[in-house]
Amino acid sequence: MRQERYERGPAYRTVEQVDGCEILVGKAAADNDLLTFRVAKPNDWWLHAAGYAGSHVVVRSLEGDTVPRHVLERAAELAAYHSKARDARGKVAVHLCRAGDVRKRPGAPAGQVELRRYETLKVYPRE
Repeated sequence: MRQERYERGPAYRTVEQVDGCEILVGKAAADNDLLTFRVAKPNDWWLHAAGYAGSHVVVRSLEGDTVPRHVLERAAELAAYHSKARDARGKVAVHLCRAGDVRKRPGAPAGQVELRRYETLKVYPRE
């Protein structure tokens, strides 16, 4: 019996396009790795809810290298929403850095990363 191969869709979903920027959200741990290390460029912005399992979020500018602060804040809201912190009553800490500052430790499970430099935004989870 011959097995048919089904082409899998992208490892992420494009959630929004805001002010010339595209916000991409990973779907699962292995997809997060693909989004972070294959799709994202070093100058793209990377976000993740601090201390919670959840989707990696990548923001890429479609018009140059600049991403407005309100776009990063919107992406942080999405990172908080697409994490175990979704039902948090207060603000959620979300780490933000350039994708080039995200590293994978050898042997680390899918989706687990280390950050070299980052800042933290506090936002309410919002779809």
